[in-house]
Amino acid sequence: MFAIRHASERGHANHGWLDSYHTFSFASYYDPEHMGFSDLRVINDDTVSPGGGFAAHGHRDMEIVSYVLEGTLEHKDSMGNGSVIRPGDVQRMSAGTGVRHSEFNHSKTDPVHFLQIWVLPEQTGLKPSYEQKAFSDEEKRGRLRLIGSRDGRDGSVTIHQDVDLYATRLNEGERVSHALEASRRGWIHVARGNVILNGRRLQAGDGVALAGPETLSLTGASQAEVLLFDLR
Repeated sequence: MFAIRHASERGHANHGWLDSYHTFSFASYYDPEHMGFSDLRVINDDTVSPGGGFAAHGHRDMEIVSYVLEGTLEHKDSMGNGSVIRPGDVQRMSAGTGVRHSEFNHSKTDPVHFLQIWVLPEQTGLKPSYEQKAFSDEEKRGRLRLIGSRDGRDGSVTIHQDVDLYATRLNEGERVSHALEASRRGWIHVARGNVILNGRRLQAGDGVALAGPETLSLTGASQAEVLLFDLR
């Protein structure tokens, strides 16, 4: 399997304060052919205008990962957590039995651009929890840096599902590779820039569904940032 989901094929909603592109069905965007992939349920590519944000709202039984590309996002939740998420930060919130949170861009001048990712948990009814870690550009430069995993290894955030989430930043000509095992599936999301994946050129917002066994070869065609999900 090597199925490209082009950026232009995604759902789109512009609410004024929020400009959002949906890789998979979300809110009023419904596409029965794109309801998720393996345990990956949502990738929303969100840009929040200065002063805009999501008022307090509830979630349950979902692993929610936020990955900031530009700007800063302020988070508050019903567990008592309050934090600011900056580029390079990875935030994981396990909604479990139920949690409420808000996210705001308090800058008066700059938008915040981030990816909101939902992963189905391995079991329902988990105790809600929160985690945030920073991964420098240097850690991701020219290599696949593990940023999320089931066991939290190598300093990654803990995602309560059988998934390994990697991030890489590539200059033009830089290359990384990943072996996807026969029992695994993969999803590539190009966060920004242009890359070549196994001979196919991809641009920002493109996604690719993959099935193992497959050796993935990813080369920067410009400065780029990419997420790789290794899924069951």
